[in-house]
Amino acid sequence: MVQAIININKKANRILNIVKAKYDLKNKSEAINIVTEEYAEEILEPQLRPEYIKKLGKIKKEKSVKVGSLGNLRKRYEMK
Repeated sequence: MVQAIININKKANRILNIVKAKYDLKNKSEAINIVTEEYAEEILEPQLRPEYIKKLGKIKKEKSVKVGSLGNLRKRYEMK
């Protein structure tokens, strides 16, 4: 575990207190961990996530479909 001394503003402190209360956490360190995990899930680009790499691998293994022209593609997937 890494220890750090940080300076946060009043708003960030309030947010950490809310997260701490919401998840019934023991300290603000746990609240920071929760906030950073949610940030990683919501904000980080998908190519940085391990599950994206797995999904990309599955897509690469799929067989491509030759449709020819744009007209053929439209005919193939046109709703009737």
